[in-house]
Amino acid sequence: MNRTYIIAEAGVNHNGSLERAKEMVKVAAESGADAIKFQTFKTENLVSRCAPKAEYQMQTTDQVESQYEMLKKLEMNAQMHRELIHCCKKNKIEFLSTPFDVDSLHFLINQCGMSKIKIPSGEITNAPFLLEIARLGKKVILSTGMSTLGEIEIALGVLAFGYLGRKQQPSLRCFSEAYVSECGQRILKEKVILLHCTTEYPAPFDEINLRCINTLKKAFLLTVGYSDHTQGIAVPMAAVACGASVIEKHFTLDKNLPGPDHNSSLEPDELKIMVDSIRQVEKSLGNGIKIPASSEEKNKTIIRKSIVAKVPIQKGEVFTTENIVVKRPGDGIAPMNYWGLLGKKAEQNYDEDEKV
Repeated sequence: MNRTYIIAEAGVNHNGSLERAKEMVKVAAESGADAIKFQTFKTENLVSRCAPKAEYQMQTTDQVESQYEMLKKLEMNAQMHRELIHCCKKNKIEFLSTPFDVDSLHFLINQCGMSKIKIPSGEITNAPFLLEIARLGKKVILSTGMSTLGEIEIALGVLAFGYLGRKQQPSLRCFSEAYVSECGQRILKEKVILLHCTTEYPAPFDEINLRCINTLKKAFLLTVGYSDHTQGIAVPMAAVACGASVIEKHFTLDKNLPGPDHNSSLEPDELKIMVDSIRQVEKSLGNGIKIPASSEEKNKTIIRKSIVAKVPIQKGEVFTTENIVVKRPGDGIAPMNYWGLLGKKAEQNYDEDEKV
C-alpha cells in the first residue's frame, strides 16, 4: 500500500501569533498529518506597496488595507521559525514552509534545515526563482494552479537546468534542452513532485478537474499530488482515489477568525476526519487484481447457489426444468452446469430441496 503524504497547510492562518501557530502544530500532529506547512516571506520582497488584493482576500479582510499591509501583519520572523521547528520536532511532525522570495528561500535551507521546498502556484512562471531553488539541489513540490501543460514543461525545464548545474546563459532554449535530456528527465523524477491545483479560495467544485491528476502523470511521468482549496473533505479523498500521492489542505483553528484563508480551511475536527478518511481510501484501493478477497471466501457457499431438486426425484428419473431448480447454498453442483444436467438420469432418490 502506497501511503499518501498529507500536508496540513497552516499557511498564514496563525494571523501572526506564535502561540496560535504552535497550537496549529499540535492539531496537525494529532490529526495524523505527515507535515505542517507555513509560509515564509519578506513582504517588501513579495509585493509592491500598491499591489491590490485578490477578490477572495477583499471578501475576508479589511477592504481598505493594501495587500502589502495585510501580508506585513502575517510575517513570521526568524525566532518564530526556530520555535515552530522545535515544536514540530516535539510533536513528531515534519516542518515545512513555502518561501516566496530568495532571502526566505536561503533562510529556510541554511538556517531552518529544510530538506524539501514547496513552490506555490504563483511562482511557476518565476524562472529566476525556480532556478535559484534548483541550484540548491533540494527536492521540490511544485503546485501547478493557473497553469497550462506548456507552462509546467517550461518550469520543469528551468528546474532541470538548475539541478544539472548547466553553465550556459539561462534561456528558453537551454531550459528545453535540459528538460528533454536523459539526465534532465532522470533528475526531475528524483527531485520533483507536481501538485494539481485550482487557485481560487474556495475553489468551485465544477472547476477542480481531478482527471488532470492522471493527465499530469502521463504528460510528465512524475509523481503527482493535489493541493485542495475546496470546502469540505470530499475532493481530497477523491483525489487519492484518482492516484494523488500527496495531499495538501489548508486548516485553521477557527473559520471565523479574520484573515484571507480561514473561510476555505478545515477546522481541527474536519482535518482529523480527512486524514482518517484518506487512510481508509488508501486501504481500499488495493492492487487492481480481480480475485476473491480473503474475507469473501467464507461467504461463497452461503451466497452462491447450487442445483437442487425442485420436487422429489426418483432414481432413474430424467432431470428436467420441471424437477430441478437453483437455490442456496452454493456447495453443490454450480448452476453453470444446469443445462448439462438436463436429460440425464438421476442415480439416486432426491428429496425436495436436496442438492443433486
